[in-house]
Amino acid sequence: MARFVAVLEELGYRAVQTVLNSGNAVFTASGRDPAKHAAQIATAIDREFQVTTPVIVKSASEFLSIVSETPSTPTEGQQSRFLVVLSMDAARIAELEGLRSLVQTSERLWITPRAAYIAFAGGILESPTGKSLLGPKWQHLTTRNWGTIRKLAALCGDNAS
Repeated sequence: MARFVAVLEELGYRAVQTVLNSGNAVFTASGRDPAKHAAQIATAIDREFQVTTPVIVKSASEFLSIVSETPSTPTEGQQSRFLVVLSMDAARIAELEGLRSLVQTSERLWITPRAAYIAFAGGILESPTGKSLLGPKWQHLTTRNWGTIRKLAALCGDNAS
């Protein structure tokens, strides 16, 4: 993660903080164009790490709204089974309606204009919904479990703007 932080700093981002070893970062940037930041970061990741991956950038206020608008708050023991699905494009979130036919009776799927939320009774890999979500059709999205979302939210709260 140290090299990832350095890459973000080389791009001009300040106060870079990361969560876990999965490429989650919170930073301060000049300019308020999330799409431009996402493209710039994706290009740098590809160049530096030879990894092509979707990069999702949200302002602190938008991210905190996504967190506060959750339709359900998982218990401590269920945080790893509660996913938040994010995209740079709201229309892509709406496309998740196509997953409804896969949702098991023990699962819940909520789709809002900014994010989708999925509660799994078991693990994501045990669910047809989860397996589909991890497939190539949805590669333009990213998912984070509620524990990670809460950690990122705490950092955003420190840098909200």
